[in-house]
Amino acid sequence: MNRRPADNPVAATVSALLIPFMQIYALYLIAHGDLGPGGGFQGGAIFAASLILRAIVFGLDREEERRLDNIAGLLAASGVLVYGGIGLLCMLRGGAFLEYPALPFADPKTAYHLGIYGIEIGVGLAVAGAMLLLFMKTAGSRDD
Repeated sequence: MNRRPADNPVAATVSALLIPFMQIYALYLIAHGDLGPGGGFQGGAIFAASLILRAIVFGLDREEERRLDNIAGLLAASGVLVYGGIGLLCMLRGGAFLEYPALPFADPKTAYHLGIYGIEIGVGLAVAGAMLLLFMKTAGSRDD
């Protein structure tokens, strides 16, 4: 993918207006996934879709491709580490994997809420990173 002006001005305008709202909505879904519909998977998928939409409509130069590829790998790995780290912390504190009341908070209700919140963040990061990696590897640059 090469950086280029958008082929279609309507697509460029709509995308430029839509992408920030998609990202805010994705963060909202991740933040409120423990209380209602949505969560890390949906939020991560929407966040990645906003970045993919930008890449499709506006293109990427070589440096942006490399940077986005590195960021995607970092997001996926850090999401798995957050998820696994919370589970491991629960086990180190005497509970089962993802047994949130074992987390080091005074109130078990607070521990449960913050544990699920951390898991939602980890899942969101992992899903966004994995979707971006899939996109970058399948729609990578061609030698023109």
